[in-house]
Amino acid sequence: MFVIEWQFQVRPGHERRFEEIYGPEGAWAQLFRQDSGYIRTELQRDPNHPRRYQTRDFWQSREAYEAFRREYRAQYEALDARCEELTEHELEIGRSANAQDLTPAESQKMKSER
Repeated sequence: MFVIEWQFQVRPGHERRFEEIYGPEGAWAQLFRQDSGYIRTELQRDPNHPRRYQTRDFWQSREAYEAFRREYRAQYEALDARCEELTEHELEIGRSANAQDLTPAESQKMKSER
Protein backbone atom coordinates (compact mmCIF):
# COMPACT_ATOMS: atom_id res chain seq x y z
CA MET A 1 0.00 0.00 0.00
CA PHE A 2 1.16 3.53 -0.81
CA VAL A 3 -0.04 6.60 1.12
CA ILE A 4 0.31 10.30 0.34
CA GLU A 5 -0.34 12.81 3.14
CA TRP A 6 -1.12 16.49 2.69
CA GLN A 7 -1.67 19.31 5.16
CA PHE A 8 -3.87 22.30 4.31
CA GLN A 9 -4.53 25.64 5.93
CA VAL A 10 -8.06 26.55 4.83
CA ARG A 11 -9.16 30.14 4.27
CA PRO A 12 -11.63 31.46 6.84
CA GLY A 13 -15.20 30.70 5.87
CA HIS A 14 -14.26 27.94 3.39
CA GLU A 15 -14.08 25.03 5.84
CA ARG A 16 -17.37 23.43 4.85
CA ARG A 17 -16.67 23.59 1.12
CA PHE A 18 -13.16 22.25 1.70
CA GLU A 19 -14.56 19.28 3.64
CA GLU A 20 -17.05 18.57 0.85
CA ILE A 21 -14.37 18.55 -1.86
CA TYR A 22 -11.51 16.87 0.03
CA GLY A 23 -13.52 14.38 2.09
CA PRO A 24 -13.92 10.65 1.36
CA GLU A 25 -16.89 11.29 -0.94
CA GLY A 26 -15.66 14.58 -2.39
CA ALA A 27 -14.47 15.63 -5.82
CA TRP A 28 -10.90 14.44 -5.26
CA ALA A 29 -12.00 10.96 -4.18
CA GLN A 30 -14.40 10.82 -7.13
CA LEU A 31 -11.54 11.61 -9.50
CA PHE A 32 -9.27 9.05 -7.83
CA ARG A 33 -11.99 6.37 -8.02
CA GLN A 34 -11.71 6.40 -11.79
CA ASP A 35 -8.52 4.38 -11.29
CA SER A 36 -8.57 0.81 -9.98
CA GLY A 37 -5.36 1.41 -7.99
CA TYR A 38 -7.08 3.87 -5.64
CA ILE A 39 -8.21 2.55 -2.25
CA ARG A 40 -9.56 5.42 -0.12
CA THR A 41 -9.15 8.96 1.22
CA GLU A 42 -9.17 10.07 4.85
CA LEU A 43 -9.72 13.66 6.01
CA GLN A 44 -8.93 14.92 9.50
CA ARG A 45 -9.43 18.35 11.02
CA ASP A 46 -6.92 19.50 13.63
CA PRO A 47 -8.90 20.05 16.88
CA ASN A 48 -6.36 22.65 18.06
CA HIS A 49 -6.30 24.56 14.77
CA PRO A 50 -9.79 24.35 13.22
CA ARG A 51 -8.71 25.59 9.78
CA ARG A 52 -5.89 23.03 9.51
CA TYR A 53 -6.66 19.72 7.82
CA GLN A 54 -4.76 16.63 6.82
CA THR A 55 -5.64 14.22 4.03
CA ARG A 56 -4.34 10.71 3.40
CA ASP A 57 -4.84 9.11 0.01
CA PHE A 58 -4.33 5.36 -0.10
CA TRP A 59 -3.25 3.56 -3.28
CA GLN A 60 -2.39 -0.04 -4.04
CA SER A 61 1.18 0.97 -4.89
CA ARG A 62 3.39 3.89 -5.82
CA GLU A 63 3.25 2.69 -9.43
CA ALA A 64 -0.57 2.77 -9.37
CA TYR A 65 -0.52 6.35 -8.09
CA GLU A 66 2.04 7.48 -10.65
CA ALA A 67 0.12 5.81 -13.48
CA PHE A 68 -3.03 7.60 -12.32
CA ARG A 69 -1.21 10.95 -12.28
CA ARG A 70 0.01 10.42 -15.84
CA GLU A 71 -3.35 9.27 -17.20
CA TYR A 72 -5.51 11.85 -15.40
CA ARG A 73 -3.06 14.75 -15.44
CA ALA A 74 -5.42 17.24 -17.09
CA GLN A 75 -8.34 16.43 -14.77
CA TYR A 76 -6.06 16.55 -11.71
CA GLU A 77 -4.66 19.95 -12.67
CA ALA A 78 -8.11 21.36 -13.45
CA LEU A 79 -9.52 20.27 -10.09
CA ASP A 80 -6.43 21.56 -8.30
CA ALA A 81 -6.87 24.97 -9.95
CA ARG A 82 -10.56 25.08 -8.93
CA CYS A 83 -9.60 24.35 -5.31
CA GLU A 84 -6.85 26.98 -4.97
CA GLU A 85 -9.26 29.59 -3.60
CA LEU A 86 -10.11 27.34 -0.63
CA THR A 87 -6.68 27.26 0.95
CA GLU A 88 -4.02 29.64 2.19
CA HIS A 89 -1.34 26.97 2.20
CA GLU A 90 -0.86 23.32 1.31
CA LEU A 91 2.07 21.06 1.95
CA GLU A 92 2.79 17.46 1.01
CA ILE A 93 3.97 16.08 4.34
CA GLY A 94 4.84 12.57 3.33
CA ARG A 95 4.71 9.52 1.13
CA SER A 96 5.02 6.05 2.53
CA ALA A 97 4.62 2.44 1.55
CA ASN A 98 4.60 -0.82 3.43
CA ALA A 99 7.95 -2.43 2.80
CA GLN A 100 6.36 -5.77 1.98
CA ASP A 101 4.29 -4.10 -0.73
CA LEU A 102 7.24 -2.56 -2.54
CA THR A 103 8.97 -3.96 -5.57
CA PRO A 104 12.79 -3.71 -5.42
CA ALA A 105 12.68 -0.77 -7.83
CA GLU A 106 10.11 1.09 -5.67
CA SER A 107 12.14 0.44 -2.54
CA GLN A 108 15.28 1.85 -4.16
CA LYS A 109 13.39 4.88 -5.49
CA MET A 110 12.01 5.73 -2.03
CA LYS A 111 15.49 5.46 -0.51
CA SER A 112 16.97 7.79 -3.12
CA GLU A 113 14.24 10.41 -2.51
CA ARG A 114 15.06 10.74 1.18
